[in-house]
Amino acid sequence: MPLPGARLHARGLLQALGAEIPLVAAPMAGGPSTPQLVVAAARAGGLGFLAGGYKTAGQLAEQISEVRRLTSRFGVNLFVPNAVPVERAAFIAYCGLLGELAAKYGVDLGNAEPAEDDDNWDTKIAVLVGDPVPVVSFTFGLPTRDVVHRLQEAGSLVMQTVTNAAEARQAVSVGVDGLIVQGSLAGGHSGTFTPDAPIRDTPLVQLLADVRAQTELPIWAAGGLSTPRAVREALAAGAEAAVVGTVLLRSEESGASATYKAALADPARTGTVMTTAFSGRPARALRNEFVERFHAVAPLGYPALHHLTSPIRKAAAAAGDQENINIWAGAGYRDASNESASVILRRLGGR
Repeated sequence: MPLPGARLHARGLLQALGAEIPLVAAPMAGGPSTPQLVVAAARAGGLGFLAGGYKTAGQLAEQISEVRRLTSRFGVNLFVPNAVPVERAAFIAYCGLLGELAAKYGVDLGNAEPAEDDDNWDTKIAVLVGDPVPVVSFTFGLPTRDVVHRLQEAGSLVMQTVTNAAEARQAVSVGVDGLIVQGSLAGGHSGTFTPDAPIRDTPLVQLLADVRAQTELPIWAAGGLSTPRAVREALAAGAEAAVVGTVLLRSEESGASATYKAALADPARTGTVMTTAFSGRPARALRNEFVERFHAVAPLGYPALHHLTSPIRKAAAAAGDQENINIWAGAGYRDASNESASVILRRLGGR
């Protein structure tokens, strides 16, 4: 059972977990973060996270068991319930705009209503308390002090994703063991606590300094770290580890769809954008026709928009249609490669 994080600061959380390189494979919900990817990160000497988002508690428990058979060094990430309400009129209007595309794939949006849920929050927490893992991380919002304490009492270290100094102060107040500081260049969803507010483009090195001024807790850096140089700069700025995601999306162990991987490798695709078009919550993606058509008109509304567009995106992926899937990608997407995740992580760590 790990010691509470407060007693690990001198050694560092990652070192205390047995890691040999300061690299963490980020949790990427929706398929990319497979058990194989998590195990590959551990075999490289780092740490990998299972993504608990969008899974049932049973599915998460199965993946935990699968990973645990091969490594004892891994973590689990959960989405903290932090709904972004959507106005029904805006939701219905967006349904109308999506109608033609939905019909192309045989998706019926005729009676769609905003769907709200908490991503099976209570049952997933129960799984992690009953069958503790080395590390639990949170994103999208802040768990209560009671939840943090229950996980720590069960034997887990608790990490919180933050995107600014104010969020860092809040995380410290609930007793977490460390912080994952996510810059705006990260791919996929921003972990912001306030998705209805603009996300500042603060350089990661500056963001790390801003957070360090608030706390002595261990810090892991995330966002656009896709080269050895970028990793070294984050570590030099005070991060204990670099959390990488996009650079692993094309790896052999990634569960990203073939359509997604092909889109990432397409040299014709240039530039990413922070958009709410796919899920109703800000997330960084490569531009495609879906983004061009719906970025400016999509309302805020999570998880309602996620549930609305999900069947369209899944159908497009199955059909090999790169133009109508969410190509989540951070600033370093050009560095993603078709190799083993272990090879990629060792290279990033200077091995």
